[in-house]
Amino acid sequence: MRELAISIRNYNKDNYKQIINNIKKASFKNVFIEWYDDNLELQEDILKYVREVGLNIIFAHLGYQNVNELWKDTEEGNCEEKRYINDIKNCKKNGIDLVIMHPTLNYNDPGMNEIGLNRINRILNVAKENNVRVAFENVELVEYLEYIIKNIDNSNLGICFDVGHCHVFCDDNFNVELFNNKVYTIHLHDNFKEYDDHNLPFDGTIDWEKSLKQIINMNYDGYIVIESGYNSYYSNLSLEDYYKLAYERGMQILKLFNLYKNEK
Repeated sequence: MRELAISIRNYNKDNYKQIINNIKKASFKNVFIEWYDDNLELQEDILKYVREVGLNIIFAHLGYQNVNELWKDTEEGNCEEKRYINDIKNCKKNGIDLVIMHPTLNYNDPGMNEIGLNRINRILNVAKENNVRVAFENVELVEYLEYIIKNIDNSNLGICFDVGHCHVFCDDNFNVELFNNKVYTIHLHDNFKEYDDHNLPFDGTIDWEKSLKQIINMNYDGYIVIESGYNSYYSNLSLEDYYKLAYERGMQILKLFNLYKNEK
């Protein structure tokens, strides 16, 4: 049976155990974690506690603050390449075989070029050697995702389709045909098309029928992954009630997904 999953965000450093406990209490069985390198001790603590309570980690989201350097012929770019390679190896050591990367950061266009493609290809080759799949996410400059997919042939390369990003950055348009059979995982969250709010599904203006049908038409059939955290939009809810609501919204999405899939 298709299952739900939800994100654990690294910024919750003071109450991560409480968050993980409430995720478990809400009936989630699967989570994804952030692997950002800015607080390795916290990441290790989260990883350890997630497994202690019996939750399954479906993937790790790698950091992206300096990802634009991958596209530049600089020492910083070399350092970023080495960092991603090291992160992938560390994820494998910790039993994680899928990682998420951003191709770029914000609307800062570093320029599409062979330098970036070669660096990404080397990263992917290391991932393949370690049996780790890499999914690049659609962010502000979606053309970079298309450029990577069109120009790199690697069986461990796929995408993470982010519905919230598609709404706020791309007016809900996505090249479904290009990414057919390349979706390794998804990020589901909502917004009002002004900011990348990361609200729960249905707390925004996304057309969920259109978005879910896009996912289905790319032949995705994996986890239903909620990428939303306890933010100010939910200040009227307790942490426990927030994750209960998150699970309910996830189940709503799951029912719609099954409905539309059966109609196909």
